[in-house]
Amino acid sequence: MNQAAEDPGQRLNLLLSRAGMEPLDAVQAARFETYLSLILRWNSRMNLTSIRDEEGILARHFVESIACARALPPEIATLLDFGSGAGFPGIPIALCRKEIAVALAESQGKKAAFLREAVRSLGIQAKVHAGRAETIRVPFDCVALRAVDRIAEAVKAAARLVAPQGWLALLTTEAGCAKLQAAAGLAFSWAAPIPLPGSERRILLLGRKISSAA
Repeated sequence: MNQAAEDPGQRLNLLLSRAGMEPLDAVQAARFETYLSLILRWNSRMNLTSIRDEEGILARHFVESIACARALPPEIATLLDFGSGAGFPGIPIALCRKEIAVALAESQGKKAAFLREAVRSLGIQAKVHAGRAETIRVPFDCVALRAVDRIAEAVKAAARLVAPQGWLALLTTEAGCAKLQAAAGLAFSWAAPIPLPGSERRILLLGRKISSAA
């Protein structure tokens, strides 16, 4: 195996290419390598993410989050990652879409500490809210959710944080689609689901808040 094939940034770009996506530039690839290194180091002493190997993190977490970042509508200026955990999809969004001011909400103290270190190490324009996202009172152009506990309840709470004409971005499965749309309420108009790379069943749901209906 040559050095390029061993390099995580190169492997990530190969995965993106296989998924029919444009590669990262050299600066972005280097930052994702730093992010991967941080995840692996912190995962060795806490349960940051259940996927603990390099290839799994690259193929599942990184590629899916990059796909989400690129699919978000261009007018989004502020985004909340609701229940950010290890930073997915919020940190990849901040890395790929520098024009978006990202907030990472995480109620678990150790994970919030990891997010602070990641933001500092990566030099991204993101803020960490170390607490429950439900306590935030400022609306966002977009609220994103991926793999949070009690996701239907979380979607209902997240919907209230979306500004008028803003977006709800749900990374979910085809099977969970109808349940989460119902949880968001009647205020949202939904685009066709966008398939996410890495699984035939994973999708990105984008809903626009078109009214104040509950």
